[in-house]
Order: sequence, then structure tokens, then C-alpha cells
Amino acid sequence: MVGIQRRTDRPAAANSALRGRDRATKVSLSNVRARAMKHYLDFEKPIVELQRKLEEFKKHPETHSLGISFEEEAAQIEKKIEETRRMIFSNLTPWQRVQLARHPKRPYTLDYLQTTFTDFSELHGDRLYSDDRAIVGGLARLGDHKVVVIGTQKGHDTKENILRNFGSAHPEGYRKALRLMRLADKFGLPIIALIDTAGAYPGIGAEERHIAEAIAVNLREMMLFDVPIIAVVVGEGGSGGALGIGVADRVLILENAYYSVISPEGCAAILWRDRAAAAKAAESLKITAKDLHDLGLVDEIIPEPLGGAHNDPAATAQTLKQHLLKHLKQLHKLSTAERLKRRYDKYRSYGHHLEQPAAA
Repeated sequence: MVGIQRRTDRPAAANSALRGRDRATKVSLSNVRARAMKHYLDFEKPIVELQRKLEEFKKHPETHSLGISFEEEAAQIEKKIEETRRMIFSNLTPWQRVQLARHPKRPYTLDYLQTTFTDFSELHGDRLYSDDRAIVGGLARLGDHKVVVIGTQKGHDTKENILRNFGSAHPEGYRKALRLMRLADKFGLPIIALIDTAGAYPGIGAEERHIAEAIAVNLREMMLFDVPIIAVVVGEGGSGGALGIGVADRVLILENAYYSVISPEGCAAILWRDRAAAAKAAESLKITAKDLHDLGLVDEIIPEPLGGAHNDPAATAQTLKQHLLKHLKQLHKLSTAERLKRRYDKYRSYGHHLEQPAAA
């Protein structure tokens, strides 16, 4: 009887546990949706409204009947959401792409180090002043390749942003990056740089410790390293802060990232004396991935999932990995002398343009 009693008790306990898990799952999904709603951009509002309509319909199907079945009506709304999403993200303006590049849920360098790369071992400090948390770097594996990865790191919340200085590095950050790149060159390891910064830190302390000199030395030294170098703009690519780790044999950019000598707001404040003209400045600066590729300033555009990298970070990480492996394989086929010559010619060719003669 004891055994029978135990058998009859187990299903009840199991059912209770399952009900508890279901409630916890529903609460968790609700929290995820609530957090996601907080980070929708202005141009995504039509999608948000349709999603809310769909959720409301699923909660109260009896009040939204159109004379067709519940499943058919839900399918129609979901189809409308997908069509609206595709229409919006297929016709983004430069300023909207800048907003996507700055999305707080977008994957950052440490996220890619956990997905695109394996066996990452972080190395700290510049051996001169301190360890700058705005730049992370170390040894890792990319597929079967041993590499050194360096990248700028922002924060996903206020506490981490303060720790990482919002991704704006000090001079010691660039000197740490240079130390790691020299280590890579010494041991024949390819260098991968992940760029996501609004720019180097412009504070008094950075000036006192020679931020311009630190970036300039990186530009010179990266031009001379024998090992293959690949730089990827994964979010924001702002000014010298991005270029300080961006001199490379191949420069790639994610579809919704941007690369610019100045932020749209900064440009608007200088040319139009009004930061509200940032959208106009973004269009004039030609900073989107397509514009940069057309100008020959980047070598390839890495596609993102519909809606941006934050909508499917795992897929973005795998796509990034495939492109890095492809370019690394191509660079390994070149001799060191040929690779250095192409790298030099690549940057010497920047800035050429043709002027149309003035009309009489």
C-alpha cells in the first residue's frame, strides 16, 4: 500500500511542478516582451502596434472575431507584422541605421567572444599605466585558427557602461591593444579587431596621457605587422577611436553599422549649429555600410537578420564567423610581402576623387 500511495502521489506532485514551471515561463516571456518594448525605436512603432494587437487578440479572442476562425485571424495579423517589418527594414534611412547601430540590445565584443570565438583568454593592462576596460583583448580560437582578438566594449546597463566608459578608450586602452598586437606578430597569430565605439575618450586625463600619440603609434605599427589583420565594424565606428584598432588588410562592416570621421550630432552642431539636424548630417556624411562599400572604404558588408543583429544574435555571430574564416583563408594564401604591399596600397588609395570642371 505504501508503494501504491507513492505512485499516486507522484503524478500530483509532478503536475504541480509543471504548473509552476508554466507560470514561471509565462512570467519570464512577459518580462522579455516588456523589456523589448522599452527598446523599440521610433520607426518601429507600426510593428509594435501590430504586436500589441496580436497579444490582445490572443488574450480575448471572443471580442475580435471577424467571422473567421481564431487561427486564421491570428495568422493574418502575424503576416501583416512580417510584411510591415520587411517594408520598414528594407527602406531604412542613414539616420535610422545609426540608431540601430546604437541599439542597447545589440551584441557587443564580449558577446561575440562567447559565440563567434572559442577558448577566449583575456589579457589585461598596457604595462605602462593601467588596464582600460573599454578595450578588451586576448587569445582565442576562430574555427581551427589561433588568433588574437581586440575590441572596444560598451555596457548593456548603467553599471557596465560606467565600468567600460561607454566604450570610449583612454590612451592606455590603445597601448594595451598595441601590446597584444605585438604579441600576435611575435608568435605569428592573425589579429581580429572588433570596432564599436563612438570615439576615443576626449577628457583632460586622456589628453594629459597623450591620446593622439597613442592612436598615431597604433596606425603606424598596424601598417607594418607581418600577420594578417581583419577589422570588423560591428556597431559604431567613430573617428580615431575606431581607427586606432582599425588599420587592417580587410575591413568588414555589419549591415546596420556605421563608420565615420565624426558623429552625425557632432557634424550637425558644426555645420548647421543644431544637433537636431543629425538626420540630415547622417545622409550627407555617407556613413552607412552601402555608402562605404560603394566608396571602396570597406571590403565587404556582413548581412544582419531582419530588424538588426539584436533580433538574432546567434545567427549574426555565425554569419560573422563565416566571413572572418573566408577572409582569413584568402589572406593566408598571400605572402607576407604581398600582404604588406596590398595593405599599404589600400590606404594610400583613400581620398582620391574627381572634380567636375566649373561651368563657364
